[in-house]
Amino acid sequence: MTTFDEPVITPDPQRGAAIAADDRRHVFHSWSAQAQISPLPIAGASGSYFWDFEGKRYLDFTSQLVNVNIGYQHPKLVKAIQEAAARQCTIAPSWADESRSEAARLIAGLAPGDLNQVFFTNGGAEATENAMRMARLHTGRQKVLTAYRSYHGATAGAITATGDPRRWPSEPNVPGIVHIWGPYPYRSAFHSSTAEEETQRALQHIRDTLMVEGAHTVAAIMLETVVGTNGILVPPPGYLQGIREICDEFGIVYIADEVMAGFGRCGEWFAVDHFGVTPDLICFAKGVNSGYVPLGGVVISDRIAASFQDRAFPGGLTYSGHPLACASAVASITIFQEEGILDNVRTLSDKVIAPRLAEIAEKHPSVGEVRGLGFFWGLELVKDRQTREPLVPFNASGAAAGPMNEFAAACKAEGMWPFVHFNRTHVVPPCTMTEEELQTGLDILDSALDVADRHTTQS
Repeated sequence: MTTFDEPVITPDPQRGAAIAADDRRHVFHSWSAQAQISPLPIAGASGSYFWDFEGKRYLDFTSQLVNVNIGYQHPKLVKAIQEAAARQCTIAPSWADESRSEAARLIAGLAPGDLNQVFFTNGGAEATENAMRMARLHTGRQKVLTAYRSYHGATAGAITATGDPRRWPSEPNVPGIVHIWGPYPYRSAFHSSTAEEETQRALQHIRDTLMVEGAHTVAAIMLETVVGTNGILVPPPGYLQGIREICDEFGIVYIADEVMAGFGRCGEWFAVDHFGVTPDLICFAKGVNSGYVPLGGVVISDRIAASFQDRAFPGGLTYSGHPLACASAVASITIFQEEGILDNVRTLSDKVIAPRLAEIAEKHPSVGEVRGLGFFWGLELVKDRQTREPLVPFNASGAAAGPMNEFAAACKAEGMWPFVHFNRTHVVPPCTMTEEELQTGLDILDSALDVADRHTTQS
């Protein structure tokens, strides 16, 4: 794999202060109460690290928003964007473009089954929006089933489809979304005691929902293959196969949201490959080019695409399939192949992450469960292992989130930037991270959990 250059970090606090001041005056931040945040000015990044203007470097265990799969400033990817910009900066989606055609060909070639066409978007939310639109037009139905523990984006339809609390302020919104409970053995909504029971009962729950909603009114079931921000929930054996069977039985479109789970994050090109299922539509973004240029899309099966051979698909974006973005996707896929990045994820997941997290869980009473695969892992932190009471409440903020804030601060103090959400911390580093870097980050995680342990009822 590429060895990233060791950066020369020159502190410049005055410049950082100026950036922070301009940010405070003029930048309106997403998902934030503007007066209650103080964004850290970032001076640079390389490989698995980024650093601030004080000169402090952080090992990134977040991949930013779980999207920098190829690491920061990969020289081959930067060069590909530069060359694409010199060749052709932009062209409208209605033309045939070399970078767009090549990116579509490569992505379709990686997708399972007969998913042979790609509709490009600028990100994940637009991908899920258009996937739902395709399903509704293909079936002539309106309802879409999605899970409560999910995130599908922040545009109107995508935020309605989202299950987590970020949905609440936008309600009421787009009609036709029906939320369901997905499998979550550690906190089973179905009172299951085994993974097999969880699969059977979760699938029966969907059948019961289809019964009372009317299966003939349901266009699609849209699920994150592995639930991301809402817990790194790996589906138990047989669940996704059962979803495929239900969709086939009732003529429902199966949409796999792989915006976070795809392109190496789970050790496969697409996470569905890990489970041996083929959806009708796959939504992607993030890891397709690590966010170097905004890009997302929907990979479409021949059956769905056939619906739009003689009638127009009523959707489009000015920057759909942007040449610079598509050139970066081509370069990223090529780099993954040439440098064996999928093998790196699989090897280090088995050799380093899984065993170290098991040791950490055994050591710390605050760790209720560890789950994951590839470079996609979550630790559920609890006050009490026996009762499984979360370390902080659902959707905690302010003082209620204190224990998780203390844990995160302990990580940052030692030079590792953690991903935290509710009562969980996720281990989601760049897929290019080395064994030594992983061990360093896991050592810091291990130490920081001492802070979480102080909030438990057990010793």
